[in-house]
Amino acid sequence: METSIVGVGVGVTDRFRSVVEDKAARIEHLAPRAQRVDVKVTHRAYHNGRVEDDTVELTLTGKGPIVRAEATDGDKFTALDLAVDKLCEQLRRAKDKRVDARNHPRGAKLDKGSGAIQGIDVQPASADVLRAVATGEIPIVTGNEEEEGYTPVVIRTKEFEPEWMSVEEAVDRMELVGHDFFLFVDARTDHPSVVYRRKGWDYGVISLTTQAAPEAVAS
Repeated sequence: METSIVGVGVGVTDRFRSVVEDKAARIEHLAPRAQRVDVKVTHRAYHNGRVEDDTVELTLTGKGPIVRAEATDGDKFTALDLAVDKLCEQLRRAKDKRVDARNHPRGAKLDKGSGAIQGIDVQPASADVLRAVATGEIPIVTGNEEEEGYTPVVIRTKEFEPEWMSVEEAVDRMELVGHDFFLFVDARTDHPSVVYRRKGWDYGVISLTTQAAPEAVAS
């Protein structure tokens, strides 16, 4: 796996390059299909009395989605360790999901022995019911699509108790339950929000900025 290191406002020493190569071997073990890891070190010097710090950004590319991670610390070696830990955690989660998907495939599954269908919330009609429908013992009800209130769309509703948490906690909860989105109340703003998965390892957040219904406009 190819390794590229860039320093912004800081020099890249041979010692740092050596440590990056050691870390790259750990990353490659978890992502053998990876082709390249880019390491960017940015040094920031503040003029308001804050301590200087270094940010290490990692970008892993190869066959599959791009994986990114970053961390900031007063020491660039510590920031590197933190960023690598984050990147490896993402790779482990992705690997566990692939293994789980192979062992527990989603969708309908037919048991040829019993005729049962698993994986969907539908139970097939028994032979007796099918025979009763065919003979007219059970009447067939045909709906009139012109009837008021008719709709071919079935909307299922679920209600949950609200949970206040940070965006980061919501992303972790979403990954834990294996969904593509997670609804929560942002503890920082008290706004109902939802985190959702985008392409690769990118995430998005949508929030409602008001909880009060708008006043009716007089005609």
